[in-house]
Amino acid sequence: MALRGYSDRINHAFAFAAKHHDQQVRKGTRFPYLTHPANVAVILTRYGQDDATVVAGILHDVVEDCVRDGMTRESLERRIGDKFGAEVLDTVLAVTQRRLDDDGVELSSEDRKADYLARLQQAPERARWVCAADKVHNGSSILADLRRTEYPETVWARFSAGRDGTVRWYRQVHDRLEELGFRVPIMAELRDVAQALAEWTEPLPRESRA
Repeated sequence: MALRGYSDRINHAFAFAAKHHDQQVRKGTRFPYLTHPANVAVILTRYGQDDATVVAGILHDVVEDCVRDGMTRESLERRIGDKFGAEVLDTVLAVTQRRLDDDGVELSSEDRKADYLARLQQAPERARWVCAADKVHNGSSILADLRRTEYPETVWARFSAGRDGTVRWYRQVHDRLEELGFRVPIMAELRDVAQALAEWTEPLPRESRA
């Protein structure tokens, strides 16, 4: 599935991600899941990021799935590191929600998010780019779905945190990156997405529209 305009390394990552996500669809839709990492790659490329960052963006949910399924670091090195480089694996792990803390204690959903935000401090710049691009595409997708439906509650229901928790999460990620001095062009886009989600109001009933 070679894509024109991308390097062999990036095309290899697309093929690898396509195989991993083959039976997956985007939450609450019928869209193939690969549309998400593909869009993350487009966003990172649009901002001029290098191949290693784009590859990390393509593979970020592959690694997240593996971590959620309990794959060890050694197994991840064989599955991802040996194929795409330790730099790519380290980049993605820096912005992957962990199941267990450093003491092996399982983290709750809220604790995973707090841990993620805390670890952004030590994350390399390319990992912060992957984080921002991931949130820009996911947040933009939520907004697009909200604008297409007359039943926004069905969109928010996809997320265990609900509307308020989801909106809060996007704002927290933006604010944390800004707090850490990650002042790069994509941050304006992430800010706009987080703000648009926060300001979203349900559309008027059909009969009330002019």
